[in-house]
Order: sequence, then structure tokens, then C-alpha cells
Amino acid sequence: MYACVVTNLEVAQATPLRPVAEVAAAAGLRPDDFETLGKYKAKLTADGMARLSATRKGKTVLVTAVTPTLHGEGKTTVTVGLAQALNKHGLAVPAIREPALGPVFGVKGGACGGGYSQVLPMEDINLFFTGDFPAITAAHNLLSALVDAHIHNGNTLGLDPRVVKWPRAVDMNDRALRAIVTGLGGTSNGPVREGGFVITPASEVMAVLCLSRDLAELKANLGRIIVGDGPKGVPVTAADIGAHGAMTVLLRDALRPNLVQTVEGGLAFVHGGPFANIAHGCSTLVATQCALGLADFVVTEAGFASDLGAEKFMDLVAPRLGHGPDAVVLVASVRALAHHGGDDLEVGCQNLFRHSQHLSHYGVPIVVAVNRFAGDTDADHATIHRLCAERGLTSVSCDPFLGGGEGCRDLADSVATECRASSTWTPLYSAHQTIPEKLESVVTQAHGGQGVVLESAAKKDLARIEKHGFGQLSVCVAKTQYSLSDDPTLLNAPTGFDLHVRRLRVSAGAGFVVAECGDIMLMPGLGKKPAALTIDLDEKGRLTGMF
Repeated sequence: MYACVVTNLEVAQATPLRPVAEVAAAAGLRPDDFETLGKYKAKLTADGMARLSATRKGKTVLVTAVTPTLHGEGKTTVTVGLAQALNKHGLAVPAIREPALGPVFGVKGGACGGGYSQVLPMEDINLFFTGDFPAITAAHNLLSALVDAHIHNGNTLGLDPRVVKWPRAVDMNDRALRAIVTGLGGTSNGPVREGGFVITPASEVMAVLCLSRDLAELKANLGRIIVGDGPKGVPVTAADIGAHGAMTVLLRDALRPNLVQTVEGGLAFVHGGPFANIAHGCSTLVATQCALGLADFVVTEAGFASDLGAEKFMDLVAPRLGHGPDAVVLVASVRALAHHGGDDLEVGCQNLFRHSQHLSHYGVPIVVAVNRFAGDTDADHATIHRLCAERGLTSVSCDPFLGGGEGCRDLADSVATECRASSTWTPLYSAHQTIPEKLESVVTQAHGGQGVVLESAAKKDLARIEKHGFGQLSVCVAKTQYSLSDDPTLLNAPTGFDLHVRRLRVSAGAGFVVAECGDIMLMPGLGKKPAALTIDLDEKGRLTGMF
């Protein structure tokens, strides 16, 4: 965290909030476009969603980053600060993801941005917010319960209990739930079988919600979720079980984008929350569409580094939006680049250049944002700018944490200029390519590796995927965020490595195949000193200890 006199929580609790209805009206929303949830939170109505998503008014700015350190490089803070600064060029709103409870009480301690560039009310947003995550968890576990009930009550679909593919979900880091046994205690409790939990951001229900435009599409996508194998290995879906209608009921309000405000009182969209290392890592499609129908600039964020979140935005989200971003902001920091260079900043800049090389494949203008942290020197920033200039990259220093929108003024000027330029968006692979070919494209162009190695289990998965007609789906790589490779110890810009795919898992509802690589887990664990040990309430009932 920043070694300075303010903390995120201090800024949040000292900032006078505007009523959300006032914030929404100032941004051009009509009274029937939204429904307030208390004084400072709101959701778009179905009519508001339909009106806003019918047209595209604004420019899309995608914020991504270099390979992060353990504490991140302030990507969300830059996203919010840039949106605040872009308001000088027209109406600008950030469209970011909702925090998950697991990281809030685990390592990160909060995910609403930082300092004078955060979204508020941060305490509410970091906890249960408007109930979207509990609804997603409930819908996921409803399907789990219906699958087990179907097997217990006759199993007319012939589901093989040994290969049920649908786990359970909980929004908390809990390694003890990765692999469990259910049905213990006698025949009345159902068949005994192996199972497990994923964290809610890794649930396919989360991905489905984030990639669905309306309730009809949401229901259809939920119905395509594969829960297991029937006779002769034929996939059994949520629609076969009859679960998708009730799941949609649980998610009907969660699909509506949430409205809050920035520290500077501007409108902000906060909706959806898939992780980028184990899922697709972007805010909801419908929130981005609605924001684009309202604002001149929509600043959205893709999780972790460009090889994860940005690649997935370009190859999974942009095709459904029908267009790519108008500009990409690549966030870097002195401490991250020094980390990758073994304390040699110039060597570590190779990581930055590898990410910029990846992003250049899409044909979208790139602006490098060097996020200023306490302890940075002007000489270090000058070194980064010099090296960027030598490679023809536009780079700008910014200080969203202490400076808010004003601290991102130069960055906003550069981004607005790039948004006015013509650009073309080209994904890394085409729909007609095979899954191995798509993975090869991602590894060689996004990661800088040499190829893909399918382990024996993944080869069997691929054969089943192709046999049952899912070979045309897109790919979603699940791997460590701490390296361009699948080995977290390979820092900076490694070359000559292969991506080792352990399993291939079909997310038919979301429309992609997840490639699980290396030691990546779909259920994180808590460390020795999680943020939960410091989060508390004071004698007045105010939250304390959240970063």
C-alpha cells in the first residue's frame, strides 16, 4: 500500500456523498431509468437498460497492466482517476467489476480503487453491495442441489454420479473446500460422491451473467451449462435438469447494472466480478453497453495483466459488443518493473514492452500510464518514458491516488487524443480455428511463449469436446497472474516456454472452453495474515482496517 498520510478508508469516510439520484440525473439518466437502493446506490431498470443499450454514443477505453506484484499496481485506481479526468473532455464514467469477499478478506482488503480515485460507498461495495454476488452464489448452488436431487430421485437422465461436473460455490477463499465428499450419512442423504467448491467469481454462472444482454439471453445461456455426463458420455445440461428458469429468477435483479459515484461525485457503473486468472475478468457486457449509450467516454478495466484480462476482453467480450476499444491504457509502476528486473528498472521494462507488443496485435492505440507511488523518483519515471519513446510508445506519468482526476489530467489528454484517431480491432484468433490453434495463438501472441502442451487428461478432454460439438468455442486461459508463463517464478519477459494445459473444461453457457494451466486453483486459500484479521468495527459502528 501507499506509504502516505491517507488511506482508502480515510478518504472514503471523509468524502461527503451526493444522493445517487442526483448523481444519476446529472449524468443524463431519466427518473424511470434507475431504481434507488437506499440513498447512495441504485440499479438500472429494465426500461433504462433497453434505452441505453439501444445506441452507442461513447468511446471505450480499456485499462490493463503489466505483470503485477503481489499487491497490484493500482489499475482500478488509474481507471477511476482517468474517468474523473476525462470529464473535462465530455461525460466520462468508469465501468468496473464488483469486489469479491474472498480477496477483500484475503490479500487485497478492498477493490474500489484508492485514495482520491475510488468508487463510493466503498464499505458497501466491498461487502454485500446490492446482493449480486449472493444471488449468483444462490443460483449456482440451486443447480448443484437440483443435480443431486435428480440423481437421488431416480436419475431418469442417467447422470453418472462419478463424473458430475458441476461443483458448489462460495464467495470466500477456503482451500479446505477444493475437494470434498458429499452424501455421507446414509442413503437418505443422497449418493456418496466426490465434489468440491469454486469461489463465486470462478463460477460459470458469473461468466454467464456477465456475458448476457437481457433476461431471455441469460436464461438460454444458463440452460446450456453442462452439469455432467449421461449415457454414452452425452452432456447433460441445466435445461435438461429443468433448472434454468428458477436460476434466472434468482438472477433477475443481479443482471441490472449498479450505479454509484466516484470520490469526485461522478457517476460510476460497478457490475459483475469474474477473476481474470481463473475466468474472463471483465465487467458485465450489459453495463458496458449501457454506459456507452450514456457517456462520451467509458473507462473499463480488465483484470490483472494484459495477457489475462485484456486478451479476454479483446477475444471474448469485444466480439459480443461488436467492436473493440478505442484506446488501451497499459498501467505500469516503477516497483513492478524493478521487481521484474531484479531491481534493475531498465531490465524490468522488458515486461512492459512484451505487454505492449501483445496489445499491438489488436490494432488499437496504446498509452502507457506510469502510476506514481510514494518513494518513486523523477529519474525513474524519466527512464521509463525514455525507453518508451525509443520504441515509439506514448507514455504519461499519473498520480490518481493523491491527485484524483487532476492527477490524471495529462493521461486523459493523451487518451482523448488517441480516441479521436481511427483504429481497427482484430482478435487474436478466428472462430473457425481449432481449440489447440486458438490456444497456440494466445500463447505465442499474448504470452510470448513458443507453444502449448496438452497433458494427458487435457487430451482426453479435447477429444470429448470435439466429439460433442464444442470445438468451435473460444478459449479462456486460467493461469497464474504473476508471470507471462504458467510458472509464477518466471518473471519479466520469459521466452522459449510452453503453456502446460492440465485440463480443458467446457463452459457452454458462457461460450468458451477454460484451459486450466499449471497449478492454478479455482478456489483460493487464505494466507497467514489475511486482511480479515484487521477488518473490524469501532465503538461507533464504523468499519476499520479495510485497505
